[in-house]
Amino acid sequence: MNQLCKEIRHLIIKEFQLEIRNKNTFIGIFLYVVSTIFVCYLTFKQIISPQTWNALFWIIILFSTVSAVSKGFIQEGQGRLLYYYTIASGTAIIFSKIFYNILLMGVLSMASFLFYSIFLGNIAEDLSWYLLGVLAGSSGLATIFTLISAIAHKANNNGVLVAVLGFPIILPMMIVIIKFSNAAIMGAARSSSLDSLLIMGLLLIIVLSLSYILFPYLWKD
Repeated sequence: MNQLCKEIRHLIIKEFQLEIRNKNTFIGIFLYVVSTIFVCYLTFKQIISPQTWNALFWIIILFSTVSAVSKGFIQEGQGRLLYYYTIASGTAIIFSKIFYNILLMGVLSMASFLFYSIFLGNIAEDLSWYLLGVLAGSSGLATIFTLISAIAHKANNNGVLVAVLGFPIILPMMIVIIKFSNAAIMGAARSSSLDSLLIMGLLLIIVLSLSYILFPYLWKD
């Protein structure tokens, strides 16, 4: 277990170093998010319906997650993957990718919410509870798309496969996220949405368990 944690830590540091070296990708995704929010501002000016405000925000987060996370395995060259094969286990590889993408999407989702609030206003009655839902939801989406990206990479980098596999998997997650965040916007009692938070946690655990079980077999292929 100590060896596994050490491998994961070193691989996460490697991911940060690569991101800093190739910062154009992150900057491009960030500009995509900001420009999308600005276009929404120019189109709507002011969104009165809380449901519309919430749905539009999560659409932006969803597509930014696909752009940011799906590149995780697809951008890796065969030579680099062969090198990883000699120094780390498949479990360490997948969990380092997942944890790094969770951190990445946590930062990106918070920045997105900041700009979204600046341009379209903040109508969440329970802001801290809503931000908790943003972090939990973005973590779940990052985990799901990391695993899907790994599967798609083994299918000759078929980007279409990410969308095909992702839709039925993210559908229950998105339903729960929307329900939780709508309750936070309306200022409902927190106890009424604890079940949604619990379901998000259980879905996250299921995907992590599938990653732990399935990815080592993909890695050996």
